[in-house]
Amino acid sequence: MPAWQTPDPARPTVPLDPLLPVQLLELRGDWGHVLCANGWSAWVDGRHLVAVPQDPPVPTGTPAPADDPRPLLARAERALAEYRAVIEELTSGLDGEAFRRRTKGLRIGVVVDGASVWLYDQERGRWMYAEGTRLSTYAADGPPAHAPTRVVTPDDR
Repeated sequence: MPAWQTPDPARPTVPLDPLLPVQLLELRGDWGHVLCANGWSAWVDGRHLVAVPQDPPVPTGTPAPADDPRPLLARAERALAEYRAVIEELTSGLDGEAFRRRTKGLRIGVVVDGASVWLYDQERGRWMYAEGTRLSTYAADGPPAHAPTRVVTPDDR
């Protein structure tokens, strides 16, 4: 995500890494002043921020290598096709309750950024990262990967 030193597009800085946890400190129109998990702060386009219900898991240590990304990509394709089919039924008259039942438990996560890809492995509850064919665990849904939450006050900036 592009980032700026101040809420001024003429003063760009280093872009934020994908999936970097940030805390929104201030909003000025569409500008969002964020504090990054690495302690750095910047201004971003606040319209691109996504709220999460809890702190995202933080990878610990060296990511463990896994299989190549093709099986996860195939699973994501099947799940997306299943979701698309239910959407087609919804537009053709499927009621909302049936739609919720048919999609309950369905989770898909794919982010492609050039040569890099993040894939959600629903079976193991973890995000995987790959650049080419080397797939590694990036973050997991459950313990022990949670970092403690730190409350930020104006004095901490």
